[in-house]
Amino acid sequence: MKRPRPGRPDAAPTAAVVPALVGSPAPVIPVLAVLFVLSGASGLMHELLWFNRLGLVVGSSAVSLGILLATYMGGLGLGSLLAPKRIPRHLPPGRVYAGLEVGIALLSVLVFFGLPLVERLYASVGAAGPASVVLRAMVAGLCLLPPTVLMGATLPAVARAVSATPSGASRIGLLYTCNLIGAIVGTLWAGFELLRRYDMVVTLAVASGLGLVAAALAWVLLPGAAPAEDDAASLAPARDAAPLGVRVAIALSGAGSLAGQVVWTRILSLLLGATVYTFSIILGVFLFGLGLGSALGSLIARTNTRPVRALAWALALQVIAIPWAAYASSVVLPLWPINYALGKDPWIFFQMDLARSAWVLLPPTLLWGASFPLAIAACTRPGEDRARSVASVYVANTLGAIVGALGATFLIPLIGTHGSQRLMVLASVAGALAAAMAAGRAFAPRRLPLVAAGLAAAALLTWKLPAIPADLIALGRYMVFRLASPGAPKDLWNDPAILFAGEGLTESVAVSENAGQRVFHVSGKIEASSSDLDMRLQRMLGHLPALAHGDPRSVLIVGCGAGVTAGTFASYPGIERIVICEIEPMVPQRVTPYFSGVNHDVLNDPRVQVVYDDARHFILSTKEKFDLITSDPIHPWVRGSGALYSRDYYELVKQHLNPGGVVSQWLPLYQASPAAVRSELATFFAVYGNGTVWAGSGRHSAVDLVMLGGRDSVSFDLAHLQAGLAGPERADAAASLAAVGFGSVFDLFATYAGRARDLAPWLQGAPINRDMRPWLQYQAGWDSYTLQRGDIANEITGYRRYPVDLFTGPQESQRALIEAIRRAQLPVASPPPSPPSNPQ
Repeated sequence: MKRPRPGRPDAAPTAAVVPALVGSPAPVIPVLAVLFVLSGASGLMHELLWFNRLGLVVGSSAVSLGILLATYMGGLGLGSLLAPKRIPRHLPPGRVYAGLEVGIALLSVLVFFGLPLVERLYASVGAAGPASVVLRAMVAGLCLLPPTVLMGATLPAVARAVSATPSGASRIGLLYTCNLIGAIVGTLWAGFELLRRYDMVVTLAVASGLGLVAAALAWVLLPGAAPAEDDAASLAPARDAAPLGVRVAIALSGAGSLAGQVVWTRILSLLLGATVYTFSIILGVFLFGLGLGSALGSLIARTNTRPVRALAWALALQVIAIPWAAYASSVVLPLWPINYALGKDPWIFFQMDLARSAWVLLPPTLLWGASFPLAIAACTRPGEDRARSVASVYVANTLGAIVGALGATFLIPLIGTHGSQRLMVLASVAGALAAAMAAGRAFAPRRLPLVAAGLAAAALLTWKLPAIPADLIALGRYMVFRLASPGAPKDLWNDPAILFAGEGLTESVAVSENAGQRVFHVSGKIEASSSDLDMRLQRMLGHLPALAHGDPRSVLIVGCGAGVTAGTFASYPGIERIVICEIEPMVPQRVTPYFSGVNHDVLNDPRVQVVYDDARHFILSTKEKFDLITSDPIHPWVRGSGALYSRDYYELVKQHLNPGGVVSQWLPLYQASPAAVRSELATFFAVYGNGTVWAGSGRHSAVDLVMLGGRDSVSFDLAHLQAGLAGPERADAAASLAAVGFGSVFDLFATYAGRARDLAPWLQGAPINRDMRPWLQYQAGWDSYTLQRGDIANEITGYRRYPVDLFTGPQESQRALIEAIRRAQLPVASPPPSPPSNPQ
């Protein structure tokens, strides 16, 4: 044992301390188990809050999320690495743990409420390009490293309370299991209850409260406990040698685990729908598999005298488990006949989603979970500081996890989820070989045939591993209906011919065609098409703000899609700059060109600049202002998209409008409840009090709305606009409108469906969607699991009154508009009133 230096109490020999925790009569291990359950739940809630709030500052692009993930996990690894070196060995582990939990809670609150200031400072810098990446990394480090370093130190600190024996190593593994159990509780509690019913402040209070309760219990129930002393069993010779091979193996295990989480979350979200509930279910099942596997691994480590061999077998069996998950997710589950349109209770579908996730994820996660306690047992040495041995395994596993998560994220666009799963198999083979070599018997002559057979089986399974079908990318959870009735009549939406399918950095996209109409799919759902229904909406998103402004010079389009809305602005010669902000690079590069016939080949227009970034981050960080900003975001029920329907986003947009600037945004009425639509409209009108809504598609019953608002007052001079469209300068704009059934401005303005002050009675009491209270994505996600009935458009237009101050012009023009409204046959409670006798 290393001799202490004079004057250094932290180097005091362990023989001088009081009896070990494990050997004490108090039920220390059960207490520690409860503490780690509490800290696991608290830590996971904090993680969800940090990623949500920081994502709004540094963006939610793949680069930004990669920076956040690397910083978060790097902090955990750094804390684990520093704990044995910086925490004196003579300090009672219970008191150390209590101090760490108090620090985590306080720092979490400080980070959360300090983020608005960080956001303002970040926006004031306005960096772009490589400098922006550096700035994002600095913000992530400033906010995440302090609390995550403390989080990473908790397990090594408590490890000193356990003796360096098989029994002690097993108990450390069980504490890790308890931490994962708590993480499951935190995931489901936050995802299904706290954030859905309350807000982030309440969730933060619960998370911090759980950490403080854990600290108080540790302080009271473990008051004077000192680090554990090795018992007699510690004096036995080391059971295995060469822990370096074990650390390599556990690093490869961590890489495979996080890569699997990234890959299978992408695939399962196609099958289950990309809601916040889907991600909570997938994460919960993943953590459950790791926790159960860790418990089994701990039991094996308690009695197994050769944990390195057990670790090698756990990784070798992944050669079967990973192909199983690939086959189940890509071949088997898409055929399960589950019809979301028939359900009335989302909890029924949650149960089925839970079963499907478990079917895919449990085999590999059980093995990954078992690897961690087996690695700790293999690296534990008599007389060594348990904190150091645990930290070495934890750091190796964390570094591997960082590489696996980032590698999968950035390799998917290059080799797809198919190639990524193949690499996961190869990583497991390499890890198994590293552990077997550490055991010292991997290449004994009598074992060579077994090793050769295993490698051959791995090669075969890797080669035969199934790829994700293009139909799944395009149709998602409705793919089963196409496969179940191959002889049924062809339908544009459910049985298209796939022209292109690809997996990008953030989304999987596809283009299909049927009967001459092309459809753009994002992660299993339709986002745009060249059908009359969608073309009408997409062009309205461009023409309405352009005509409301009168003379726009610069435009920002949030979301490229098929490029039809962006192409609308190309028909206005006065527009000098068109910026398209798109988070998924594959969309403009591979998808939009398929629609060049209807988007005026907008990407080749010299006025166009495509920015690959999260829209909120781009608007927050740019100094540029625009005359027009139009948003066509993904459905509000998709995880993360609610940030583009929040009051904070609309205020941010308003700050980046030039004087007289106008904003438009798409609002879907299908797969939506009246409560969600009321919230969306009330939130928009809270920022744009002069806001109006327009029926985006359908003549007898609208299924989409266009929300329109201005920095200043908005009005339409009917006669002036009609004359302008008849002139040569706007001939292209008139042709663009005529192509979707708007032969005049009267036909276009006949889609008027109401405005803020008229809809005030209907919107009374509607919740305002905010960044701190992301109510919408939880409500909209809930709605997406059931068939929503009811004519929301009819409810809205029932409040419509003819707005004299919105449509100005001579009486002849007013009458022409009223006649157009009657021809449009939009649902109204009563005919619009006649124009006043003295119109303005």
